Amino acid sequence: MRILVHEFVTGGGFAGRAVPVSLAREGAAIRTALIADLAAWGRHEIVTTTDSRFPLAAPAGVEVVPILPGREALSDTLIGSADAVWLVAPETGRCLERLTARVERKRTMVLGSSAAAIHRASDKGRLPHRLARCGLRHPVTRVLGPRADPAAQAREIGYPVVVKPMCGAGCIGVCLARDARELSRAVHAARRGSRTGPLLLQRYVPGVAASASLLCDGRRAVALSVNAQSVRTGRTVSYHGGRTPLDHPLAKEAMNAALRACEALPGLRGYVGVDLVLAESEIVVIEVNPRLTTSYLGVRSAFRGSDGKGANIAALAIAACAGKLPDAPVIRQSVQFTSAGRIKPLS
Repeated sequence: MRILVHEFVTGGGFAGRAVPVSLAREGAAIRTALIADLAAWGRHEIVTTTDSRFPLAAPAGVEVVPILPGREALSDTLIGSADAVWLVAPETGRCLERLTARVERKRTMVLGSSAAAIHRASDKGRLPHRLARCGLRHPVTRVLGPRADPAAQAREIGYPVVVKPMCGAGCIGVCLARDARELSRAVHAARRGSRTGPLLLQRYVPGVAASASLLCDGRRAVALSVNAQSVRTGRTVSYHGGRTPLDHPLAKEAMNAALRACEALPGLRGYVGVDLVLAESEIVVIEVNPRLTTSYLGVRSAFRGSDGKGANIAALAIAACAGKLPDAPVIRQSVQFTSAGRIKPLS
Protein backbone atom coordinates (compact mmCIF):
# COMPACT_ATOMS: atom_id res chain seq x y z
CA MET A 1 0.00 0.00 0.00
CA ARG A 2 0.87 3.64 -0.29
CA ILE A 3 0.31 4.97 3.26
CA LEU A 4 -0.09 8.67 3.96
CA VAL A 5 0.89 9.62 7.53
CA HIS A 6 -0.58 12.97 8.57
CA GLU A 7 0.38 14.17 12.03
CA PHE A 8 -1.74 17.29 12.21
CA VAL A 9 0.36 19.51 14.49
CA THR A 10 3.75 19.11 12.77
CA GLY A 11 2.35 18.06 9.41
CA GLY A 12 0.89 21.38 8.35
CA GLY A 13 -2.34 21.67 10.30
CA PHE A 14 -0.97 24.76 12.05
CA ALA A 15 0.89 26.16 9.04
CA GLY A 16 1.07 29.95 9.44
CA ARG A 17 -0.24 29.80 13.03
CA ALA A 18 1.39 29.54 16.43
CA VAL A 19 1.69 26.02 17.82
CA PRO A 20 1.49 25.19 21.55
CA VAL A 21 4.94 23.96 22.59
CA SER A 22 3.65 20.80 24.28
CA LEU A 23 1.61 19.75 21.23
CA ALA A 24 4.53 20.40 18.86
CA ARG A 25 6.94 18.40 21.01
CA GLU A 26 4.65 15.39 21.35
CA GLY A 27 3.48 15.53 17.74
CA ALA A 28 7.03 15.55 16.39
CA ALA A 29 8.05 12.63 18.61
CA ILE A 30 5.04 10.52 17.60
CA ARG A 31 5.47 11.29 13.90
CA THR A 32 9.16 10.37 13.97
CA ALA A 33 8.49 7.11 15.83
CA LEU A 34 5.55 6.05 13.66
CA ILE A 35 7.33 6.68 10.37
CA ALA A 36 10.44 4.89 11.65
CA ASP A 37 8.34 1.83 12.51
CA LEU A 38 6.51 1.81 9.19
CA ALA A 39 9.78 2.23 7.27
CA ALA A 40 11.45 -0.55 9.31
CA TRP A 41 8.58 -2.88 8.41
CA GLY A 42 9.50 -2.32 4.77
CA ARG A 43 6.25 -3.56 3.22
CA HIS A 44 4.65 -0.28 2.15
CA GLU A 45 5.37 3.01 0.45
CA ILE A 46 5.28 5.82 3.03
CA VAL A 47 4.49 9.50 2.43
CA THR A 48 4.08 12.18 5.09
CA THR A 49 3.34 15.88 5.37
CA THR A 50 5.52 18.38 7.19
CA ASP A 51 5.42 21.99 8.34
CA SER A 52 8.81 23.61 7.58
CA ARG A 53 9.10 24.65 11.24
CA PHE A 54 9.21 20.97 12.20
CA PRO A 55 11.59 19.28 9.75
CA LEU A 56 11.66 15.51 9.67
CA ALA A 57 14.79 13.41 9.23
CA ALA A 58 12.90 10.80 7.29
CA PRO A 59 14.28 7.30 6.65
CA ALA A 60 15.41 6.55 3.11
CA GLY A 61 12.53 6.03 0.72
CA VAL A 62 9.96 8.04 2.70
CA GLU A 63 8.39 10.83 0.64
CA VAL A 64 7.98 14.13 2.49
CA VAL A 65 5.36 16.64 1.26
CA PRO A 66 6.01 20.19 2.54
CA ILE A 67 2.94 22.19 3.59
CA LEU A 68 3.34 25.93 3.17
CA PRO A 69 1.33 28.62 5.00
CA GLY A 70 -2.01 29.09 3.28
CA ARG A 71 -1.89 25.64 1.72
CA GLU A 72 -4.35 22.95 2.75
CA ALA A 73 -2.51 20.36 4.82
CA LEU A 74 -4.70 17.39 3.92
CA SER A 75 -6.13 17.99 0.48
CA ASP A 76 -8.48 15.68 -1.38
CA THR A 77 -5.72 15.22 -3.96
CA LEU A 78 -3.27 14.05 -1.30
CA ILE A 79 -5.86 11.69 0.21
CA GLY A 80 -6.70 10.32 -3.23
CA SER A 81 -3.03 9.59 -3.94
CA ALA A 82 -2.88 7.13 -1.04
CA ASP A 83 -4.33 3.67 -0.45
CA ALA A 84 -4.58 4.31 3.29
CA VAL A 85 -4.26 7.31 5.63
CA TRP A 86 -2.94 7.22 9.20
CA LEU A 87 -4.11 10.31 11.08
CA VAL A 88 -2.65 11.62 14.31
CA ALA A 89 -4.58 14.69 15.45
CA PRO A 90 -6.09 16.22 18.59
CA GLU A 91 -9.78 15.88 19.36
CA THR A 92 -9.94 19.64 20.04
CA GLY A 93 -12.62 21.29 17.92
CA ARG A 94 -13.48 17.82 16.51
CA CYS A 95 -10.25 18.01 14.49
CA LEU A 96 -9.55 14.27 14.37
CA GLU A 97 -13.20 13.45 13.72
CA ARG A 98 -13.45 15.91 10.82
CA LEU A 99 -10.22 14.73 9.20
CA THR A 100 -11.31 11.11 9.49
CA ALA A 101 -14.71 11.86 7.98
CA ARG A 102 -12.98 13.57 5.08
CA VAL A 103 -10.87 10.49 4.37
CA GLU A 104 -13.94 8.27 4.66
CA ARG A 105 -15.81 10.40 2.12
CA LYS A 106 -12.97 9.79 -0.36
CA ARG A 107 -13.42 6.04 0.30
CA THR A 108 -9.76 5.74 1.28
CA MET A 109 -8.86 3.31 4.06
CA VAL A 110 -8.45 4.90 7.50
CA LEU A 111 -5.75 3.29 9.63
CA GLY A 112 -7.59 4.14 12.80
CA SER A 113 -11.02 4.53 14.31
CA SER A 114 -14.10 5.53 12.34
CA ALA A 115 -15.35 9.11 12.54
CA ALA A 116 -18.46 7.90 14.37
CA ALA A 117 -16.37 6.09 17.00
CA ILE A 118 -14.14 9.14 17.42
CA HIS A 119 -17.24 11.24 18.00
CA ARG A 120 -18.49 8.87 20.68
CA ALA A 121 -15.13 8.63 22.44
CA SER A 122 -14.49 12.38 22.27
CA ASP A 123 -17.87 13.32 23.72
CA LYS A 124 -16.73 13.40 27.33
CA GLY A 125 -20.11 14.69 28.41
CA ARG A 126 -21.84 11.42 27.44
CA LEU A 127 -18.91 9.10 28.05
CA PRO A 128 -19.82 8.58 31.75
CA HIS A 129 -23.20 7.14 30.71
CA ARG A 130 -21.62 4.82 28.14
CA LEU A 131 -19.12 3.55 30.70
CA ALA A 132 -21.72 3.18 33.45
CA ARG A 133 -23.72 0.81 31.23
CA CYS A 134 -20.66 -1.46 31.27
CA GLY A 135 -20.28 -1.20 35.02
CA LEU A 136 -17.19 1.00 34.79
CA ARG A 137 -16.54 3.82 37.24
CA HIS A 138 -15.96 7.35 35.96
CA PRO A 139 -15.47 10.59 37.89
CA VAL A 140 -18.64 12.49 38.75
CA THR A 141 -18.93 14.88 35.80
CA ARG A 142 -20.92 18.00 34.93
CA VAL A 143 -21.03 19.82 31.58
CA LEU A 144 -20.52 23.59 31.91
CA GLY A 145 -22.56 25.21 29.18
CA PRO A 146 -22.66 28.99 28.59
CA ARG A 147 -25.30 29.53 31.31
CA ALA A 148 -23.93 27.09 33.88
CA ASP A 149 -22.91 28.21 37.35
CA PRO A 150 -19.47 26.60 37.92
CA ALA A 151 -19.46 27.46 41.63
CA ALA A 152 -22.81 25.75 42.23
CA GLN A 153 -21.76 22.70 40.24
CA ALA A 154 -18.45 22.46 42.11
CA ARG A 155 -20.21 22.65 45.47
CA GLU A 156 -22.51 19.84 44.39
CA ILE A 157 -19.61 17.64 43.22
CA GLY A 158 -17.27 18.51 46.06
CA TYR A 159 -13.74 19.90 45.93
CA PRO A 160 -11.15 19.38 44.60
CA VAL A 161 -12.43 19.47 41.02
CA VAL A 162 -10.82 19.25 37.59
CA VAL A 163 -11.88 21.72 34.90
CA LYS A 164 -11.10 20.84 31.28
CA PRO A 165 -12.34 21.24 27.69
CA MET A 166 -14.99 18.74 26.65
CA CYS A 167 -12.96 17.94 23.53
CA GLY A 168 -9.26 18.34 24.14
CA ALA A 169 -5.84 16.81 23.73
CA GLY A 170 -3.12 16.10 26.23
CA CYS A 171 -3.45 18.31 29.28
CA ILE A 172 -4.01 21.59 27.45
CA GLY A 173 -6.61 23.61 29.34
CA VAL A 174 -6.82 21.07 32.19
CA CYS A 175 -6.79 22.76 35.61
CA LEU A 176 -7.27 21.74 39.21
CA ALA A 177 -9.32 23.82 41.65
CA ARG A 178 -9.02 22.94 45.32
CA ASP A 179 -11.52 25.50 46.53
CA ALA A 180 -13.91 28.21 45.34
CA ARG A 181 -11.13 30.79 45.21
CA GLU A 182 -9.25 28.78 42.59
CA LEU A 183 -12.30 27.84 40.55
CA SER A 184 -12.72 31.09 38.61
CA ARG A 185 -9.08 31.04 37.49
CA ALA A 186 -9.40 27.37 36.47
CA VAL A 187 -12.53 28.00 34.39
CA HIS A 188 -10.86 30.94 32.64
CA ALA A 189 -7.74 28.90 31.82
CA ALA A 190 -9.80 25.98 30.57
CA ARG A 191 -11.80 28.25 28.27
CA ARG A 192 -8.53 29.56 26.79
CA GLY A 193 -7.44 25.99 26.14
CA SER A 194 -10.79 25.06 24.62
CA ARG A 195 -11.33 28.19 22.49
CA THR A 196 -14.84 26.97 21.68
CA GLY A 197 -17.28 24.50 23.14
CA PRO A 198 -18.39 23.63 26.65
CA LEU A 199 -16.17 22.66 29.55
CA LEU A 200 -16.29 19.72 31.91
CA LEU A 201 -16.20 19.84 35.67
CA GLN A 202 -15.08 16.57 37.26
CA ARG A 203 -14.49 15.36 40.77
CA TYR A 204 -10.75 14.87 41.26
CA VAL A 205 -9.84 11.22 41.86
CA PRO A 206 -6.60 10.67 43.81
CA GLY A 207 -4.49 7.69 42.86
CA VAL A 208 -1.90 6.46 40.36
CA ALA A 209 -2.30 8.02 36.90
CA ALA A 210 -2.04 5.36 34.21
CA SER A 211 -2.89 4.61 30.62
CA ALA A 212 -3.68 1.37 28.85
CA SER A 213 -2.58 0.71 25.28
CA LEU A 214 -4.70 -1.60 23.15
CA LEU A 215 -5.32 -2.73 19.59
CA CYS A 216 -8.92 -2.79 18.32
CA ASP A 217 -10.59 -4.25 15.24
CA GLY A 218 -13.86 -2.30 15.39
CA ARG A 219 -15.59 -4.69 17.81
CA ARG A 220 -12.98 -6.40 19.98
CA ALA A 221 -9.72 -5.36 21.58
CA VAL A 222 -6.46 -6.99 22.65
CA ALA A 223 -4.30 -5.71 25.49
CA LEU A 224 -0.79 -4.39 24.94
CA SER A 225 0.33 -2.76 28.20
CA VAL A 226 -0.58 -0.62 31.17
CA ASN A 227 1.70 2.41 31.43
CA ALA A 228 2.50 4.76 34.29
CA GLN A 229 1.85 8.42 33.52
CA SER A 230 4.07 11.21 34.77
CA VAL A 231 1.46 13.88 35.54
CA ARG A 232 2.19 17.04 37.51
CA THR A 233 -0.84 18.41 39.29
CA GLY A 234 -0.62 21.99 40.45
CA ARG A 235 -2.88 24.83 39.42
CA THR A 236 -2.59 23.35 35.95
CA VAL A 237 -2.17 19.71 35.01
CA SER A 238 0.75 18.76 32.76
CA TYR A 239 1.88 15.49 31.23
CA HIS A 240 5.57 14.61 30.86
CA GLY A 241 5.72 10.99 29.70
CA GLY A 242 5.73 7.81 31.73
CA ARG A 243 6.95 4.26 32.13
CA THR A 244 6.07 1.03 30.32
CA PRO A 245 4.95 -1.32 31.76
CA LEU A 246 3.44 -0.24 35.07
CA ASP A 247 4.20 -2.59 37.95
CA HIS A 248 1.15 -2.24 40.20
CA PRO A 249 -1.17 -4.67 42.01
CA LEU A 250 -4.15 -3.28 40.09
CA ALA A 251 -2.48 -3.33 36.64
CA LYS A 252 -4.39 -6.42 35.46
CA GLU A 253 -7.68 -5.01 36.70
CA ALA A 254 -6.88 -1.72 34.96
CA MET A 255 -6.35 -3.50 31.64
CA ASN A 256 -9.62 -5.39 32.03
CA ALA A 257 -11.41 -2.07 32.59
CA ALA A 258 -9.74 -0.62 29.48
CA LEU A 259 -10.83 -3.59 27.38
CA ARG A 260 -14.43 -3.16 28.53
CA ALA A 261 -14.26 0.59 27.80
CA CYS A 262 -13.17 -0.09 24.23
CA GLU A 263 -15.93 -2.63 23.71
CA ALA A 264 -18.41 0.05 24.84
CA LEU A 265 -17.42 2.19 21.84
CA PRO A 266 -17.96 0.21 18.59
CA GLY A 267 -15.84 1.33 15.64
CA LEU A 268 -12.56 1.78 17.51
CA ARG A 269 -9.77 0.45 15.31
CA GLY A 270 -5.99 0.29 15.42
CA TYR A 271 -4.08 1.72 18.35
CA VAL A 272 -6.25 3.08 21.18
CA GLY A 273 -5.31 4.55 24.56
CA VAL A 274 -7.44 4.59 27.71
CA ASP A 275 -6.56 6.93 30.58
CA LEU A 276 -7.28 5.63 34.07
CA VAL A 277 -6.65 6.29 37.72
CA LEU A 278 -5.73 3.38 39.94
CA ALA A 279 -7.43 4.48 43.12
CA GLU A 280 -6.94 2.84 46.49
CA SER A 281 -9.11 -0.19 45.75
CA GLU A 282 -10.73 0.38 42.35
CA ILE A 283 -10.15 1.50 38.78
CA VAL A 284 -11.59 4.77 37.47
CA VAL A 285 -11.71 5.28 33.68
CA ILE A 286 -11.01 8.92 32.79
CA GLU A 287 -11.22 8.94 28.99
CA VAL A 288 -10.74 6.95 25.81
CA ASN A 289 -8.30 8.26 23.16
CA PRO A 290 -9.16 6.89 19.68
CA ARG A 291 -5.68 7.47 18.22
CA LEU A 292 -1.97 7.09 18.78
CA THR A 293 -1.12 8.60 22.15
CA THR A 294 2.21 9.67 23.59
CA SER A 295 2.45 6.32 25.38
CA TYR A 296 3.16 4.81 21.95
CA LEU A 297 6.69 6.12 22.37
CA GLY A 298 7.26 3.85 25.36
CA VAL A 299 5.13 0.95 24.16
CA ARG A 300 6.96 0.55 20.84
CA SER A 301 10.33 0.44 22.62
CA ALA A 302 9.13 -1.97 25.30
CA PHE A 303 7.94 -4.47 22.70
CA ARG A 304 10.85 -4.08 20.26
CA GLY A 305 13.51 -4.54 22.91
CA SER A 306 17.04 -3.12 22.90
CA ASP A 307 17.96 -5.18 19.83
CA GLY A 308 14.94 -3.97 17.84
CA LYS A 309 13.80 -7.51 16.99
CA GLY A 310 10.50 -7.70 18.84
CA ALA A 311 6.96 -6.81 17.79
CA ASN A 312 6.39 -3.85 15.47
CA ILE A 313 3.33 -2.16 17.01
CA ALA A 314 2.61 -0.09 13.89
CA ALA A 315 2.40 -3.28 11.83
CA LEU A 316 0.12 -4.92 14.39
CA ALA A 317 -2.13 -1.83 14.42
CA ILE A 318 -2.52 -2.00 10.64
CA ALA A 319 -3.45 -5.68 10.90
CA ALA A 320 -6.03 -4.81 13.57
CA CYS A 321 -7.56 -2.19 11.27
CA ALA A 322 -7.99 -4.97 8.70
CA GLY A 323 -9.81 -7.09 11.28
CA LYS A 324 -6.90 -9.32 12.31
CA LEU A 325 -6.26 -8.95 16.02
CA PRO A 326 -2.92 -10.48 17.00
CA ASP A 327 -2.15 -12.56 20.04
CA ALA A 328 -0.84 -10.29 22.78
CA PRO A 329 2.87 -9.68 22.01
CA VAL A 330 5.57 -10.04 24.64
CA ILE A 331 7.07 -7.03 26.41
CA ARG A 332 10.84 -7.37 26.09
CA GLN A 333 12.06 -4.51 28.26
CA SER A 334 10.87 -1.88 30.71
CA VAL A 335 11.39 1.71 29.60
CA GLN A 336 10.90 5.26 30.80
CA PHE A 337 9.87 7.79 28.17
CA THR A 338 9.33 11.53 27.93
CA SER A 339 6.74 13.37 25.89
CA ALA A 340 9.61 14.59 23.68
CA GLY A 341 10.47 11.00 22.74
CA ARG A 342 13.52 10.35 24.90
CA ILE A 343 13.71 6.70 25.93
CA LYS A 344 15.58 5.25 28.91
CA PRO A 345 15.69 1.44 29.20
CA LEU A 346 15.08 0.29 32.77
CA SER A 347 15.66 -3.44 32.32
